Amino acid sequence: MVDLTKRYDVLVIGGGNAALCAAIAARRAGATVLVLEAATKFYRGGNTRHTRNMRCAHDAATDTLSGPYYEDEFFDDLLRVTGGETNEALAKMMIHESKEMLTWIAEQGVRFQPSLGGTLSLGRTNSFFLGGGRAMLNALYLTAENLGVDVLYEAEVIGMEIENGMFLSARVKRGEGHADVRAGSLVTAAGGFEANKEWLEESWGPAARNFLIRGTPHNRGTILKMLLGAGVDKIGDPTQCHAVAIDARAPQYDGGIITRLDCVVFGIVVNKHCERFYDEGEDVWPKRYAIWGRLVAGQPDQIGYIVFDARSLELFMPSCFPPIKADTIGELAQKLELDPAALEKTVTDFNDHVVPGTFDHTQLDDCRTEGLTPPKSHWARRIEQAPFYAYPVRPGITFTYLGVRVNHQSRMMMADGKPSVNMFAAGEIMAGNVLGRGYAAGIGMTIGSVFGRIAGREAAANARN
Repeated sequence: MVDLTKRYDVLVIGGGNAALCAAIAARRAGATVLVLEAATKFYRGGNTRHTRNMRCAHDAATDTLSGPYYEDEFFDDLLRVTGGETNEALAKMMIHESKEMLTWIAEQGVRFQPSLGGTLSLGRTNSFFLGGGRAMLNALYLTAENLGVDVLYEAEVIGMEIENGMFLSARVKRGEGHADVRAGSLVTAAGGFEANKEWLEESWGPAARNFLIRGTPHNRGTILKMLLGAGVDKIGDPTQCHAVAIDARAPQYDGGIITRLDCVVFGIVVNKHCERFYDEGEDVWPKRYAIWGRLVAGQPDQIGYIVFDARSLELFMPSCFPPIKADTIGELAQKLELDPAALEKTVTDFNDHVVPGTFDHTQLDDCRTEGLTPPKSHWARRIEQAPFYAYPVRPGITFTYLGVRVNHQSRMMMADGKPSVNMFAAGEIMAGNVLGRGYAAGIGMTIGSVFGRIAGREAAANARN
């Protein structure tokens, strides 16, 4: 039974990967720790439940990684996907610290497996969790509880007492009851605000009404607003986020990884007017999949359609929904409620500009278009072999990048430029320090694990002092 009247050394708000890494690190450092998770025990873990892998630097191949992924290459990849919009010193520290995470995470009971197939191409760079994100969470919770970390579910933080950058207590709602929880240090790992449609609409306008939320409905930014209101410095653009193109038939919340579509590189993507709007083969999919949510968000009615033919059907991991199938492009358009003549013209124009090459879905090949706007730089093949297929897609928001500013100790910085007295952050709520924009597969879990471990360790030391 959790005793909310006692004063803990470290209070962790959140229940996902970042929160558990912080709780375990703090407990291993000798602190008493309480974790407050707003969800039920079954739905614990926020967006971590839907993850599959983590990107970490390493100097050699392992049993589950096919080769080295050096720190410099990791940093170059991060610069490329963010366009340089990152705190370079903080990012380099994270990448260096990530080298220890594969061993440290395994020591907490998490197991890995070889890379999955499809268009992921991550066998060298990313470690896949055996059993996925939920199995990872179960291992971390088991370790935390065995170490003596207290965990409280269905515990919603509705208020915090913060004075001059110092956390004093949190007001917690459980059922009809309320309690004030005191702690020497605070770690917030409560996610972004992607499930708060009203907040999204403030930045995106009416387009946000058509967004789907890939993960938990609990990430409404409540804790983030409290912290910013208490004088914590903010970082990031509220319109920047991890947003991918997901099956338009997905549920409003919690569709997870099985609604993501990895077939963009094998076909063309058109909007409701049957117009292509971006290079589908710009780069390897793990470095470009997270731009497609924003691209679709910029199209009329925030809807797009991935069109491909029979040759590509088994080259990618499918959605949980079957593709729409037809014997002709015109018939496919009718099933999609698009203009048949317009879609036929777009496909014909694309086919007429394809330059034949040697198709190789595992690398940047020489199959491209010439004289077409927008181009398709790689994996361009004529769409001509029946049957034809399509997936309708909408923007799927994973997490937002607006968050709290932190330093190398994962300590929150105040708006006046001073570090907070005893407040730390990890995971999505501070991801904007590293991700100004863009995304590469597995970096979210890197941010959560690395900064979670740092935050827990530093929060425990701070509480002792």
